[in-house]
Amino acid sequence: MRSTIDERTVRVATGTAMLDATLALPQDVAGLVLFAHGSGSSRHSPRNRFVAGVLQDAGLGTLLLDLLTPDEERIDARTREQRFDIGMLADRLVGALWWVDTEDDLRGLPVGLFGASTGAAAALVAAARRTERVEAVVSRGGRPDLAAENLPDVEAPTLLIVGGEDETVIDLNQRAMDHMVAPTRLEIVAGATHLFEEPGTLEQVAELARDWFVDHLIPDEADERAT
Repeated sequence: MRSTIDERTVRVATGTAMLDATLALPQDVAGLVLFAHGSGSSRHSPRNRFVAGVLQDAGLGTLLLDLLTPDEERIDARTREQRFDIGMLADRLVGALWWVDTEDDLRGLPVGLFGASTGAAAALVAAARRTERVEAVVSRGGRPDLAAENLPDVEAPTLLIVGGEDETVIDLNQRAMDHMVAPTRLEIVAGATHLFEEPGTLEQVAELARDWFVDHLIPDEADERAT
């Protein structure tokens, strides 16, 4: 039976913008994962909400963020420019990390970042800038290459998940790995395309992400699973 989840909409002050987000906390929450959505997506993404649900079942809280304001989203729908402004997106994710530590029910929780598409680059830049706070990163169909010069500064263990049919993105992830010094693993989901729409592939993504975050945010749980 699924544990009780306290889910609510919150406003996250990042210093440069007030962002809408969905916060979900299971009972006895053991860690928190912030989601950075990708190109043209939002906190309502069914794919990321599915992954978030699997993490919640493992005792992890989730914060699904809209990294653009509603006005910016309307502009971006026409221009497609802001979704590729990795610096701005990373600034806001860093701001959200500072916000977490102002909240009584979140302060002190181990934190991970889950990024999709361009959101993965923003997550890696944020991890490089907040090495003392980010303990794990997962990228789903991400563009870590867009984090460029920040990659060597990432210290958090990083899992890169790419669809087996997404050949261009596999190559970009492999090239990005060459610039990373943090423990990094590439998982290729056979038969999956960029959005993991094929039957069973998103479930594999969720299981891989869950295990990675449990191992790095809740080490006692990982030890118990191994015995």
